[in-house]
Amino acid sequence: MKFDPRVYWLFYWLIRCAYRVLLLGDIKGLENVPKSGTVIMASNHASHFDPPILGCNLPRLVVYFARKTLWKPGFASWWLDAVGAIPIDRDGESDIRAMKSTLNALKDGAALSLFPEGTRSPDGKLQPAKPGIGLIAAKSQAMVVPCRIFNANKALSKNAKFPDFSVSIHVVYGKPLQPKDYDPGKSAGKERYQIIADNIMATISQIHRPRVTVI
Repeated sequence: MKFDPRVYWLFYWLIRCAYRVLLLGDIKGLENVPKSGTVIMASNHASHFDPPILGCNLPRLVVYFARKTLWKPGFASWWLDAVGAIPIDRDGESDIRAMKSTLNALKDGAALSLFPEGTRSPDGKLQPAKPGIGLIAAKSQAMVVPCRIFNANKALSKNAKFPDFSVSIHVVYGKPLQPKDYDPGKSAGKERYQIIADNIMATISQIHRPRVTVI
């Protein structure tokens, strides 16, 4: 099964409606996300809710990563392929095929969702960034929109079996970062990718919970 925009937009609207009915909190900064063109959406990560909620507020297609282990026979594989997810190992920076797919998507003007921490935070607190996002940002020289999601861990934590729909999830889309804002350049040597990742994560940490409700 290849990417099918009809499937993507069907689930986009289903997820969007579910979020707005069950989990809607305050949303801020939608004007910071370009409506077209290459952009990396870099966000904190504490819940399985993060990827769909990050994308369902945006009126444009967003490309997501997903662990290769999720491609199992049946609906899961069909759905992941149909919505255009990129399969990746946990140490994804060494996954050559995933890297090529990622850079090609950005070259074609995609909006790519990335989580600098690499995996979900166990307690909702921000974790140190891993160099993977630094590598992708350096190679693509893409604009980066730092994002922060609040309360997703309370709605569905890493160890929770069931979601808590009494919680509101808030989202902030921060001011865009240009390459000159996050990339020290090749002169940084082997530390370049980690420096980029740390710079992006530092910007995410400076984002505060929104107070303006968008309906």
